[in-house]
Amino acid sequence: MREKNMLNILRDSSYTVVLSGAGLMAESGYPLLRDGSESYEIEEKYGYSFEEIFSSGFYSARKDLFFRFYKEVLLKAVETPPGDGFHALKKLQDHGLIQAIITRRIAGLEDRVGCRNVINMKGTVYDNVCPSCGRHYPVEYMKEAKGVPLCEDCLVAIRPQVCLFGEMIDNSVMTRAAEEVARADVLIVLGASLTSSLCSQMIQYYTGSNLILVSDQEHYSDERADIIVRGRCDEFLKSMVSEVEK
Repeated sequence: MREKNMLNILRDSSYTVVLSGAGLMAESGYPLLRDGSESYEIEEKYGYSFEEIFSSGFYSARKDLFFRFYKEVLLKAVETPPGDGFHALKKLQDHGLIQAIITRRIAGLEDRVGCRNVINMKGTVYDNVCPSCGRHYPVEYMKEAKGVPLCEDCLVAIRPQVCLFGEMIDNSVMTRAAEEVARADVLIVLGASLTSSLCSQMIQYYTGSNLILVSDQEHYSDERADIIVRGRCDEFLKSMVSEVEK
């Protein structure tokens, strides 16, 4: 019954936007490097926290350790394929039920399953550019490089096009994301608390009456949602796909 009601809400909506959080990513087997147990392992192995290493200051001053961490941790993690939840998200979009997806995660999971109109607020590890000549390099080049990945033309350190700690998200990206949320009749939050960085930045622009929160974790901010779905995001999305494809 819940799935039918939710499906009716989506069908009645002229524009539905999804905020894709860390919970959906974790369900695919991705480590939560900032908040999970992996954060302690990182500090023990590298001598610095995730936030310290993956920062603009560290990229500028300690490229050797920055790229060692980048390749051993971040690029190793993205070898994990997108899970069922992301594939279900793509199917719902194919059925015309989701118009835009916004995320702060840098693994490019939504793009990798073929979702459209995805706003990666902090960029992804799949975009790496020489800051001197602008040449783009694939993630495979970054993985295979010995030591600091250098541009083949300029011999300059290649810059991952992600927003590092200590940097501001590009204003044009913020504006585009805010416009999408402001346009939405329905806003679905997947695997994030309403006080997370993603939600606190975006929900202020939402003026609709169907803010749907899907999470298996209770949080004091849940009461701000109009509808709460308690459980795994991937199971919810798959159940919605099953309902729409009956």
